[in-house]
Amino acid sequence: MRLPNPLLLGALYGLSELYLAFTRHSRTQAVSRDRRSLFLLWTVIAVSLWLGIQMIWLFPRATLPYLRGFYFLGFIFFLAGLALRWYSIGYLGRYFTVDVSISAEHKLVDSGPYRYVRHPTYTGALLAFVGLGFCFGNWLSLLFLTVPIIGAFLWRIRIEESALLDALGEDYRAYMRRTKRLIPRVY
Repeated sequence: MRLPNPLLLGALYGLSELYLAFTRHSRTQAVSRDRRSLFLLWTVIAVSLWLGIQMIWLFPRATLPYLRGFYFLGFIFFLAGLALRWYSIGYLGRYFTVDVSISAEHKLVDSGPYRYVRHPTYTGALLAFVGLGFCFGNWLSLLFLTVPIIGAFLWRIRIEESALLDALGEDYRAYMRRTKRLIPRVY
């Protein structure tokens, strides 16, 4: 069985994010709290993808062992990550925007995937990037597709949670106490 080229998977992720960028910006009456985190996040992702691709060509000896097995595992992670991200976006509904903004009618969503982690859309994206790193089949690619992107998402989470605390107050603080950020029961 021939598996998809990892570059096509990266392009698929990019196209799905472009779709969100054009369709899910905040409404004009929402208060933006983004602090350019969206720009930083997309810049880090673009540079990380570019560096991950370069590592394949520059350091061919950094190949993962059991290449086909890692590719298959990565492909499953990638698809599961995209599925979780899109399911979580759909579940959040009108409250999801690509930029950090709070609308006057914003309500706490703590059911569905948000019952297990506070940021399942980010968990899904990170799972997809880990999967993509495995699909690239290179340790250095995996490193560049995870470490900087995790850092960018953690920074964005701080900004988002600050905005949610200001808007939702004690309800969100209680939610933070009972629900982990990205990994159920771990972090």
